[in-house]
Amino acid sequence: MRIRGASECRYDLVALGEVMLRLDPGEGRVRTARSLRVWEGGGEYNVARGLRRCFGMRTAIVTALADNEVGRLLEDLMLTGGVDLSFVSWVPYDGVGRRVRNGLNFTERGFGVRGAVGVSDRGHTAASQLRPEDVDWDHLFGTLGVRWFHTGGIYAALSETTPEVIEAAMTAARRHGTVVSYDLNYRPSLWQDIGGKARAQAVNRRLAGLVDVMIGNEEDFTASLGFEVPDTSDALDDLDSANFRRMIEEVAKEYDNFEIVATTLRTVRTATSNDWGALAWSRDTGFVEATHRARLEILDRVGGGDSFASGLIYGLLAGHDLALAVEYGAAHGALAMTTPGDTSMASLAEVERLVRGGGARVQR
Repeated sequence: MRIRGASECRYDLVALGEVMLRLDPGEGRVRTARSLRVWEGGGEYNVARGLRRCFGMRTAIVTALADNEVGRLLEDLMLTGGVDLSFVSWVPYDGVGRRVRNGLNFTERGFGVRGAVGVSDRGHTAASQLRPEDVDWDHLFGTLGVRWFHTGGIYAALSETTPEVIEAAMTAARRHGTVVSYDLNYRPSLWQDIGGKARAQAVNRRLAGLVDVMIGNEEDFTASLGFEVPDTSDALDDLDSANFRRMIEEVAKEYDNFEIVATTLRTVRTATSNDWGALAWSRDTGFVEATHRARLEILDRVGGGDSFASGLIYGLLAGHDLALAVEYGAAHGALAMTTPGDTSMASLAEVERLVRGGGARVQR
């Protein structure tokens, strides 16, 4: 897989997706909250932010926001993340949100036997109404230059037009030699009113033919692409990597455009204790597996998969082999789940220390 040189491109990575305002009740419940902390977040944006803040890479986000106080709050939050906002489209607000609004996501973290809960409020959002012609893709990928383009199945689910936007962006990216990655990120709530798994598979299978690096967990590949994991247990949480390897081999046979397939391996013991690992495959290397972290303690699991993706992408952009890249991804995802919010608060030094086998002793 050829990656364009840094000197010939303005950006190391550009992501396409919606950025929402996350409202977080902290240790409490959404249904009984009296105060809410706010963060910015979104599956695709989180990858760009992680690459910028943790790994120091040049990133930008393509999205749209309604031009009101909530949109400007999101802008203020994104500015702290350092992601280039040159490709944010500002849409005039109609006063009450009849035609356009900004997405909201209420998320509680869960604890012990109580799982995390997310409630999306993102209909008719500005980002969901983007159209392919709203962005000059050839200027972005050609004139300015982008080494890596990332998007995913969350954005694809938001409206009838978002898959068309993704397809236009992917086609232009490939035309200019930009690597394309896609995180399947299946969310049942986003697809339930527009055709469920059947619709998700129709959309994602069409887009998969334009992807170089496919990312997803076992549920993603099953629900979004229709591949069945040859599992002998009754629960996906008990899935072992050998069974998942067999499924990836089937995926790679059908999609010969995939250069790399990568996944997190998670066994949910409680909301605050997960076994955590990662697996990746490439045509040149075959399978590599990251360090397994049994009973990883978790503060906030949201964004762990996105941080895995940004660590993996960093490793590959930095010229490391796949084995080391997947270690960066797994370590970054593990650290991201030790802090609140969707986005990573980890540093490169912390990630590298964990990759080298460092533990949790106090640093002074």
